[in-house]
Amino acid sequence: MNFPAELKYTKDHEWIKIDGETATIGITEFAQRELGDIVFVDINTLGQVVNQNEMFGTIEAVKTVSDLFMPVTAKVVEINPELDKNPEFVNSDPYGSGWMVRVAITNSAEIESLLSADAYTALIGV
Repeated sequence: MNFPAELKYTKDHEWIKIDGETATIGITEFAQRELGDIVFVDINTLGQVVNQNEMFGTIEAVKTVSDLFMPVTAKVVEINPELDKNPEFVNSDPYGSGWMVRVAITNSAEIESLLSADAYTALIGV
């Protein structure tokens, strides 16, 4: 499995790519494999500040629905518009076209609590 070293990770299987005070967020390759075929992504927090570890949306697979949790306190500034038509991008390209939201980070100190790729790999045991 692929866990890019330039990303940070959460224990809830989200990844975050930090670019200054903004970031892109999605779910890991491990998470999408565990969920199976993604059929719907529901995110209705555009324009809202979501606190670290709070839910910012849900992701629906054939077998289950899972909550999506915010890695750091941030304002949701963009939702991936492609996921409405092509939720399968989460399965085929979780770190690229399958991203979920772009955010403006409001508490950058929380970045320190995130996992490195090595720590995430150890957490999931692969």
